[in-house]
Amino acid sequence: MRLAVSAIALTALFAPCAIAQDFTNEPADGQILIEEWTVPYEESRPRDPFTADGETIWFVGQRSDYLASLNVETGEFEHVGLQEGDGPHNQIVGPDGMVWIAGNRAAHIARYDAETGQFLRVDMPDGHPRDPHTLIFNNDGSALWFTAQGANTIGRLIPGEWAVDIIDVPTEGSRPYGITITPDGMVWVALLGTNKIASVNPETLQLTEYALPREGARPRRIGHTSDGRVWFVDYAEGFVGVFDPETNATQEWPAPAGSQSGPYAMAVDGQDRIWFVETGVEPNNFVGFDPATEEFFSQTPVPSGGGTVRHMQYYAPDGVIWFGADTNTIGRAVVEPQAE
Repeated sequence: MRLAVSAIALTALFAPCAIAQDFTNEPADGQILIEEWTVPYEESRPRDPFTADGETIWFVGQRSDYLASLNVETGEFEHVGLQEGDGPHNQIVGPDGMVWIAGNRAAHIARYDAETGQFLRVDMPDGHPRDPHTLIFNNDGSALWFTAQGANTIGRLIPGEWAVDIIDVPTEGSRPYGITITPDGMVWVALLGTNKIASVNPETLQLTEYALPREGARPRRIGHTSDGRVWFVDYAEGFVGVFDPETNATQEWPAPAGSQSGPYAMAVDGQDRIWFVETGVEPNNFVGFDPATEEFFSQTPVPSGGGTVRHMQYYAPDGVIWFGADTNTIGRAVVEPQAE
């Protein structure tokens, strides 16, 4: 593992650019309001937006090696260039206020300080895993966990100590993908390459795999409700499902578009409702599922079409879900309208 610090002079900064908020749906019964902003960096695959304050929305350009932010009030974008070939896949804002970036094509995780413009780059041990994928902080903010689908590993980075622990998944080609951490601190991962999910004990780093009932299932994203149950979307056969760690029981429901659904991005709101996007249909379909009633209660087409919506963040103070779309937009879905 190697640390490198670079100053703002090594980054490409562009003047803020304002783009009209030009995709907004008119909600009908059973639909929600979705708004989208066109990103000014063409065909860059803007993805994985994340906000810590509801005002500045950070995201990365997977195809164009950048970090960028959207000012919600003004609609302006600001661009920070990364190193060519970094292939940023995901980013989150940590409890330290820093932006953490998964360098998916360059075997590193970077930390960006927006106040100073400095990057700190943490290289993976001996270049392994080569492809940090999706990041998440644990519940007390002391550790950064991540998946690496190509390397078939799950990792943990301790900020400050800069130690990196790597946990190999026993099933070959399991493709660790989505990741969540339940209230008890257990780390849960969707294994896209097989019909399994996995847990990692943060104290012992012991990994346990759990097979889902259908052999054809391919869980892609994963989340949890406040009761500690683990929810997932099956990208291959079009289901939303839940795994109960107390009983090891799994329950599933076919998504509205059935086998053509291709559910991908997902999030859980403050009412423990599951939201996901069907990407096998065009326009992509933003779907709400209520575990209390075991019913799908909301379906809304993504105004821009979506292309593919890959990852989402639920931001509780505003009752919204932020997402990026392959139609080169950053979007906001209002899932819990706020009282006036």
